[in-house]
Amino acid sequence: MFGYFAAIVFGLALGSFAGATVWRLRARQLKEDKAAGEKVDSKELKTLLPLTKATLKNDRSHCLHCGHVLRWYDLVPLISWASTGGKCRYCKHRIGWFEPLIELGTAVLFAGFYHYWVLSYDTATWPLLVVWAIILVLMMILLAYDAKWFLLPNKVMFLLIGLAVGVAAWNIATSASPVDTLWSTAVAILILSGLYLVLWLISRGAWVGFGDVKLGLALGLLLGDWQLAFLTLFLANLLGVVAVLPGLVTKKLSRKAHVPFGPFLILGFFIALFVGGELIDAYVHFTTTLML
Repeated sequence: MFGYFAAIVFGLALGSFAGATVWRLRARQLKEDKAAGEKVDSKELKTLLPLTKATLKNDRSHCLHCGHVLRWYDLVPLISWASTGGKCRYCKHRIGWFEPLIELGTAVLFAGFYHYWVLSYDTATWPLLVVWAIILVLMMILLAYDAKWFLLPNKVMFLLIGLAVGVAAWNIATSASPVDTLWSTAVAILILSGLYLVLWLISRGAWVGFGDVKLGLALGLLLGDWQLAFLTLFLANLLGVVAVLPGLVTKKLSRKAHVPFGPFLILGFFIALFVGGELIDAYVHFTTTLML
C-alpha cells in the first residue's frame, strides 16, 4: 500500500508542475504566434505575458488575475485549491477545475502505472521507471494542452518521441525475441501513426492534425505491441464517439465541429497499457465461446 500512496503523492506533485508548465507553454505560444503575425487573443496574451519573462531566478508562481506571488501553502496540490473553495486566496477570483483536474489525473496515472510496473518489470530497472515518470508528465501536459487549446506543442512532443525511442530500444534489446519485438513495434507505429499520416495527407490536414501523427508515433514506440496499438486505436475512437455523441444529439455540436483527438489517443493508450492484455483475452474468450 505504501507504494501506491507514494505514487499518488508523487503524481500530485508532478501534476502541479504539469499544470504550471501548460500555462507557461501557452504564454510562449501566444507570444510566438503574435511575433509571426498571427491573430491571438489580446486579453489572454496580456494575462499570460508575465510568464514569458520569468527566469530561473524569479520564476515564481503567481495568480494569473491579480499577479500576487503565491506562497508555499498556496501550492499544495488539491488541498490549497479545496481550502479556498477553488478561488484565489488574495483576489477571490475563481480558479476553475483545470489545474486540480491535471493534478488529480496525474496522480491516477502514477498509481495505475505503479501497479503496471510491479506486474511487468523487475525492480532493478529503476532507471527506466524514471524515464516513464517523465513520460507520464509529458503525456498529461499534452492531454491538457490539446483539450483546452486544440494543439500538441512540438517542444513537448519531440521530447516525448525521443524518450519513446529510448524505451523502445530498451524493450527490443532486453526482449527474449528482439526481431519479433522490433517487428511488432514497427507494425504498432504503422497502426497508430501511419494511419493518421495517410488521413492527414488525403485531407491535407482537414481530418486530423499532424500532431496526432507524431503522437501516434510516440505511442506506437512505447507500446511495442501491434495488438495493443490496435486496441488503443479502437478505444480512442470509442471514447471520442462517447464524448461527442451527446453534443451531436442535442445539436450543441455540429458535424463540422473541431474536436481534439489527442486526449482520446492518450486515454486509449493508458487503458491498453494497463489492462490491454486482459481486454484482449476477454475478447478472444468471448468470440471463441460464440463460435462453439
